[in-house]
Amino acid sequence: MIELIWIGTAYFMGLAASRIMLPPLVGYLLAGYVLHALDFSPLTALPHIADIGIELLLFTVGLKIKPRSLIRSEVLSVGGWHLLIVAGFSTLTFFWLDQHITGGLILGISLAFSSTVLAIKVLEDNGELSSFHGRDVLSILILQDLIAIALLAFTDGHQPTPWALELLVIPFMRPIAYRLLEASRNEELRLLLGVTMALAGGVFAEHLDISADIGALLTGIMLGGHSKTEDIAHKLWSLKELFLVAFFLQIGLNNLPTQQEALTALALLAWLPLQGGLFFVLFIMAGLRARTAFVSSLALTTYSEFALITTAAAVNSGLLAQEWQAIISLTVAGSLAIAAPLNRYSHILFAWLEPVLTRFERKQRQPHLDRIPETIGAAEWLVIGMGRTGTSAYMALQGQEKRVVGFDADPTVVEIHLAKNRRVVYGDSEDTELWNGLPLNKIKGVILTLPEFNIRCSATTQLRNLGFQGTIGTIYYYDDEQLELMRLGASYVIHPLAEAGNQMAEHMLTKYNNSLSGD
Repeated sequence: MIELIWIGTAYFMGLAASRIMLPPLVGYLLAGYVLHALDFSPLTALPHIADIGIELLLFTVGLKIKPRSLIRSEVLSVGGWHLLIVAGFSTLTFFWLDQHITGGLILGISLAFSSTVLAIKVLEDNGELSSFHGRDVLSILILQDLIAIALLAFTDGHQPTPWALELLVIPFMRPIAYRLLEASRNEELRLLLGVTMALAGGVFAEHLDISADIGALLTGIMLGGHSKTEDIAHKLWSLKELFLVAFFLQIGLNNLPTQQEALTALALLAWLPLQGGLFFVLFIMAGLRARTAFVSSLALTTYSEFALITTAAAVNSGLLAQEWQAIISLTVAGSLAIAAPLNRYSHILFAWLEPVLTRFERKQRQPHLDRIPETIGAAEWLVIGMGRTGTSAYMALQGQEKRVVGFDADPTVVEIHLAKNRRVVYGDSEDTELWNGLPLNKIKGVILTLPEFNIRCSATTQLRNLGFQGTIGTIYYYDDEQLELMRLGASYVIHPLAEAGNQMAEHMLTKYNNSLSGD
């Protein structure tokens, strides 16, 4: 019965949140507080389920990480300076308020971290995890997590063992992992392999007194690069979403704050825009465009779930007063509830603020990677999204001697195509500056093969609003998508699998007719 109450409450609160255009996770956060206020007994396995959800999330993220493009100069400068500035200011503030030097230092540094779970989930939901700003955000989050682990070890007095360097063994396990993946030809076996490896990485890391999350992430990176890892990530999607509900529910399990504690939490939330503004300034100083700096900063403008862990450790060690646990719990929950809807509409928000924010951009002697291309030469055809479908379309146009240019928001994908002598440049289809800077009057057709439906809709709308009269071809996966894309102005819409079936039938008939002619 108790399981039904908890799961049912999470569902209905998530449904209510989605009805008012908020992400369901906001409803899950509220469900935790509601159940706690009604004095329902929590599920004993809830924290463990939440831990599994986070491990699966970071494992799937690791599958998509390309280490060579992960660490960038702006990551170290932006992440490092932000941590120092926020931690220093927060430490002075908490020392003045609470007169706890060590506790204020721990709490100050904790509040400099951003939520890994929310940022990754938002980027993944928006299809931006592999984009330029997605990689920068992910790198900064990993940097913060590593520092958080060291801080937690200092707080509870539990130092990692010298054997922690054994984590470096994980990359050398890739040949074995690849063989297991090749042997797992059944879909259920691939799903089980993914879960097993994620949990194995977590257990191995915990054995070395390192966070299980880091072990799951490293295991995912180790397995990444295989042609079948995308299939594993797809199969783990719904499973990790289900387990992550427990993470958001358990945030509300702490004691409900008093009025004074709630006011303190609101004061901390009031400082959150300044933290986001600091990220924006630092990204601009690193040479990024205003749009990239804005969406990256918005993804990082939260308080981290690590603050819950470090605060609890500091309270247990007597470094902070007991009430700080309830304050930080409400503060983290509030920051997640605020940031989730803002990140969902980050590109729309930037469109409103663009005239103001672009004034802060710095002129660079050498163009940064996220800069809009100044020219596409004599190209008459554009392919937006250079995945499998986009690459096939590009090669087909090139085979007919058409002047074609490909665009992709993943810097690594761009580098791969450039190495194969293909005309592919960096470009994010949701960036209004991209379309405004292109000579659309010379373009005959645009092919949109982007995986996310809302991004295909946005690109189609922007092209037609700018007066583009050429052909727009795109893809759909569901019937309602097809109708909506046609309504927005797409010239034709195809289903990739249906088109593959048509081509297969044509090839079969051609082969059959040729064999008859040969007879």
